[in-house]
Amino acid sequence: MNWDWDKLRDKQEQYEKRRSSEGGPGMPTPPQIDEIVSKFKNFKLPGGLLMLLIIFFLFFGSSIFFTVAIDEVGVIQRFGKYSRISQPGLNFKLPSGIEKVTKVKIKRVYKEEFGFTSGQEDSDPRVNNENTEAVAFMMTGDLNVAIVPWIVQYRISDPYNYLFKVEDVNAILRDMAEATMRTIVGDRSINEVISKREEIAIAARELLQTEMIQAETGIQIVTIEMKKTNVPEPVQPSFNEVNEAVQEREQLIYKAKEEYNKAIPAAKGEAQRVIKDAEGYALDRVNRAMGDASRFTSVYQEYVKAKDVTETRLYLEAMLEIIPRIGKKYVLDSGQKNLLPLLNMGEAAVSSSTVPAARDFLKGNEVVK
Repeated sequence: MNWDWDKLRDKQEQYEKRRSSEGGPGMPTPPQIDEIVSKFKNFKLPGGLLMLLIIFFLFFGSSIFFTVAIDEVGVIQRFGKYSRISQPGLNFKLPSGIEKVTKVKIKRVYKEEFGFTSGQEDSDPRVNNENTEAVAFMMTGDLNVAIVPWIVQYRISDPYNYLFKVEDVNAILRDMAEATMRTIVGDRSINEVISKREEIAIAARELLQTEMIQAETGIQIVTIEMKKTNVPEPVQPSFNEVNEAVQEREQLIYKAKEEYNKAIPAAKGEAQRVIKDAEGYALDRVNRAMGDASRFTSVYQEYVKAKDVTETRLYLEAMLEIIPRIGKKYVLDSGQKNLLPLLNMGEAAVSSSTVPAARDFLKGNEVVK
């Protein structure tokens, strides 16, 4: 830039003259209000420069302030590096080019469909409806093929991991979800896969959540919903026939178990009854024998004390039992040659004379031979 020294010298001289006339040397005169106002009035910016200034201030203001919705958080990066997380509401950051904000919806539930397409429009751009039925074909534990469609519903729990730890979270989610479901289905039979869908869904959710945590994806698995599980259409008639045969077999087994449960307890009860009867009979015989032995012992003890009386008493008691049972009675004398009826010892005679006499004799205290 070339300086005009002549003009500068003239301005310097004019300034010194004005200073000397107004206030003397060393006393500068402050600018007057009128001069300042007139200068601002005369100041004009070009139109293009004014527009640039307006655009600059609008851009600067819009890049400093931003709003975060109630269902999301803002992840702020400074020169591309993670800086902080902003909460819902009005927030402040440095201008664009220095800090950048990425909004992540942490309360929204996303979903991924496997093995089918719902055919419904979804406003969520993360939903992938490009799955085909080939994803749902799986081998079960008993070497059968099943069609297993399902839905994974998830939520973003850690925005930092979700944005920076994994390059493509949706891709790893789909791969791990498919691997997890194939692992769970491969441990079960075809009947379990069809009838125990809720159990499979719970086991798959737990295993998939463990894999997501290990991969640091920042995803929380909300639930896994199992759709209708079936076998491939070409083999459905054969599969139905097999199921009918299995059901018939189970029915026959249940009937056999029912008969078994009826017969076996009855036989066991009868056996227990016979055993108890035998034990009762044995106990009765033992008690009777012990009673007879005790009675014999007591009689023997009395016999030892008075042998003659006991012998006579036993003889008479025996006669009381024997005489009424026999018919006619005869008394034979060794000196007689003929048999003569001596006494009419019939039942009437025995009951009226002999038995009372014997009883009266037994009541006495002496025995006469």
